Amino acid sequence: MNTTHCPRCGQRNQCAQAESATPVSDCWCFSAGIDPAVLDSLPPEQRNRACLCPRCAQGLLPSTTPPAAD
Repeated sequence: MNTTHCPRCGQRNQCAQAESATPVSDCWCFSAGIDPAVLDSLPPEQRNRACLCPRCAQGLLPSTTPPAAD
């Protein structure tokens, strides 16, 4: 699993911690409210492995833009 991508939609999750080899002191995901229904919709093997993207964390529909290639 690529921890820099959202497990729900495949877009970059914009998580500073996922993109850093060392601990970071701030990221959008540290204080974001996560829609519990979104977490419940993930298969168990995808939970607690990678951050959702900001859009999916809010429970919004995934973007229609295809995931960026790495």
